Amino acid sequence: MKTELLTITRKIEFDAGHRIPDHGSQCRNMHGHRYVLEATVTGEVHQRDGDPENGMVTDFSSLKQLMLESVGNPWDHAFLVYRNDREVLNFLHSLPEHKTVVLDAVPTAENLVRIAAAQLTQALRERYGNAVTLVNLRLYETPNCWADVQPQR
Repeated sequence: MKTELLTITRKIEFDAGHRIPDHGSQCRNMHGHRYVLEATVTGEVHQRDGDPENGMVTDFSSLKQLMLESVGNPWDHAFLVYRNDREVLNFLHSLPEHKTVVLDAVPTAENLVRIAAAQLTQALRERYGNAVTLVNLRLYETPNCWADVQPQR
């Protein structure tokens, strides 16, 4: 019997603030979004009686949990700030117990999806080895604007 790879996709949502410091328009200002993150993973369907994931690539709830642990929860209700955005970073550090995530890149949709993909890929490897891999990650910044990344295997 020929082995086939299947894909499944899971979506989570979270809220976060950011700004694009060098932007020529309104995105230069501090603002927030209701982000939507869609992860598509691939793998073989488990065919093992008695296995809780029998008939699945992985359980949707397991994928959701990894997405939340690696990206959703750390970024939810946080301000995502570029480490060289000194004015905003200094301001955020002055706020007691403020949830701030300092990034090595400007928090554009393109950079955020790349960072999220690296974090989720690591979480998937730790849990599944090479049995389940991320093939596409989509981050919606708004319902009409998103960025995709297909991590290199």
